[in-house]
Formats: sequence, structure tokens, C-alpha cells
Amino acid sequence: MSVTVYDDRACILGEGPLWHPQRGQLFWFDIMGKCLMTRDADGPREWSFDRHVSAAGWVDADTLLVATETDLLRFSLTDGRAEPLTPLEGDNPVTRSNDGRADPQGGFWIGTMGKNAEEGAGRLYRYWRGELRPLRDGITIPNATCFAPDGRTAYFADTAAHIVWRIPLDADGWPEAAWEVFLDHRESGINPDGAVMDAAGHLVVAEWGGSRVARYAPTGDLVEEITLPVPQPTCPAFGGSDLSMLYVTSARQGLPGEAMDAAPLSGQTLRVETGWRGQAEHRVIL
Repeated sequence: MSVTVYDDRACILGEGPLWHPQRGQLFWFDIMGKCLMTRDADGPREWSFDRHVSAAGWVDADTLLVATETDLLRFSLTDGRAEPLTPLEGDNPVTRSNDGRADPQGGFWIGTMGKNAEEGAGRLYRYWRGELRPLRDGITIPNATCFAPDGRTAYFADTAAHIVWRIPLDADGWPEAAWEVFLDHRESGINPDGAVMDAAGHLVVAEWGGSRVARYAPTGDLVEEITLPVPQPTCPAFGGSDLSMLYVTSARQGLPGEAMDAAPLSGQTLRVETGWRGQAEHRVIL
């Protein structure tokens, strides 16, 4: 599989890539740089914020839901205006938002974590039609939020725990049964970071510190992997005209100088031509 650089702006902590299906355009974040990034016909573009921003879902052709460290925003891509929708641990200076994604029912899942990855400081939430409801406490690094094609199963990871869970959902998209361990990497030490589900029901997950994106079958078996020229890939997203292009954000946060010398593309956003086919990102219903 061919790996190339899609955007050479080096993020401190690149995250949250989102392929907007109506615009045919990729958006992503530099969490530590406090900015939303994209490329369009005129080249690279970004919007700056006064607080950490980390994940988004699309609302319509010109609007995103953006998760910040203190709230969820309705954000206009035409004029940059931001309208608060609901607080998100705005009274807790310890935490910020991290990984998030829209579900097939129109909800938006968002995880929080300690700004210094304090153990158990985070929580997983779902925002659905104006209500923000907590789903799980005691999370350290929330990641890998994605959904099976049938809309009845969610996946979620705590990177620090080295576990990815599978979560049965009811018809409205709420968890309806006990969480099941899908991938248990506690012995191997693999760090599951951001993930996306392909159209065949395979989990495609970036593995922090592993220089790869791995593709797991619904059985949990590893079926393919893509080696990347960065040690800290953070999250994949399917895009392109047929959703077979994989975009992968990465980070240079915490890398010592010699590691940066060995992996100078760290923090850049990569593009991989795959034989896989993704799902279109679901719309957030406000």
C-alpha cells in the first residue's frame, strides 16, 4: 500500500480526522495547537481557538459540531462563527475532550481525559438531540470510537488500559447490554488509539507507538497492517471519491530529538491507498 504525505504541517498532537461526505473534504485537529485544519482548492487552511479542540461531526454542508475542552460547539465553516450547544466538563480545569465520532442514529460520542493523562479522570458521553448523557466513568485516554455498519454495535478503547470494548446498542443508539472486551492488548502492550470501522465490519485502528494501522476482523483477529513512517499514528479516516483512501493523523508530542530525526514526518497527516472500503461518516442530528 502506498503511503504519502497529505499535509506537511507538523501537528503537536494531530487527531480527529473527519471526511465530510457532502463537501468531499478532510478536516482534522491539532489538539495542542488548538486549531481545526483542512485543505481546499486554495491549499491549507486552519481556524484557531482559545482552548483545546479535538473532534468533530458534520451537521450539514457548512456546519460542524466541534468538541472543545469545555463544550460542544456548532461551528460555521463559512464564517468561522461558533455557537455553544452544551457544556462539556467546563467546570473541570483538569480535563479536555479527546476522541469522538457521530453514530448511525445521529448522536455524537465524545470522551474526556486529564490534560496530563491523569488516571481515571475522563468520561465517555453521548450527545443526542440536545442531551449530553454520561456513559462510562474512570476513563484515562478515550479512543477508537466507531460503529459497525449495522448501527447496533459501538467500539471504544481506553488506550491506557490497552483494551478495546464492543458495546451492543439499542435502536436509538444507547448502550443496552454489558460491554464486551473485543481486543485485549494488556500482555502485548499495544496502544489502541483512534479507529474507524470499514464497510466490511473490520476495525481499522491506529496504534500509538507501533508505527502502524492495524485491521481487525469482527472476530478480533488481526488480518492486515500498514506500516507507517511515524511512530505515533493517532487516528485513521476513510475518504476520497470511493472511500478507499485512508487518511491518518499523527503526533510529535513527547518524541525526543533523536526520534524526530529518525521519523521527520511525525505530526504530519498521511494518506494511504488501500484496497479497503470505508463507511461514509454519519451526520449529527442536533
